[in-house]
Amino acid sequence: MEVGVDGDGTDEHLIREAEKIAVALGRMFPGLCEVVLHDLRDPDHAIRAIENNLSGRQVGDAATELGLARIADPQYPSVIQNYPNRFPDGRPAKSTSIGIKNPAGEYIAALCLNLDVSVLSPVTLALSNLVATDTEHREKPLETLRDRTARELREAVEARAAERAATPRSLSREDKKALVRQLQRDGYFDSRDAAQTIADLLGVSRATVYNYAK
Repeated sequence: MEVGVDGDGTDEHLIREAEKIAVALGRMFPGLCEVVLHDLRDPDHAIRAIENNLSGRQVGDAATELGLARIADPQYPSVIQNYPNRFPDGRPAKSTSIGIKNPAGEYIAALCLNLDVSVLSPVTLALSNLVATDTEHREKPLETLRDRTARELREAVEARAAERAATPRSLSREDKKALVRQLQRDGYFDSRDAAQTIADLLGVSRATVYNYAK
């Protein structure tokens, strides 16, 4: 679909108003929720504003698949809420995308919120441990498996961080070292790309992970 010409400046006015909302929302949830405003009139350089940047994207980057879908189809849903997503480093996210139309019924912008749920997972796990009643086997180590998936590895790292009331990246150097060695004992290093996945989760280099595992 070819977006119409904004002859009276209405489209630009709407996008500027949406930009205020994007900035306010992002600054209300620092370190937790990324807010991105896409200008769908220019899909190759769609990102108009990005607050609380968690994905590493920049102003001027291209539109996402959702943005392109809205440009192509004015009947595409205006709001897609609470869908699972993932940041480039593997952290899970919960996203909501809100399409913004001009008076002609054309999508001209999209306001997107990406909540970093990895920050909240340790809290949830800690609360689950607090109210759990079946603790008979809780302290036993996990069995060694030869085929660990990346999802299992992330869950294991987040669970061990939660036991220290922290996120994986906020752990101390000694706690990270202890966690890496425990993962090695539990067989997680047998899976492909495990070291890089662990490095991304802990916010360290791959070489540091191997150093911790020695």
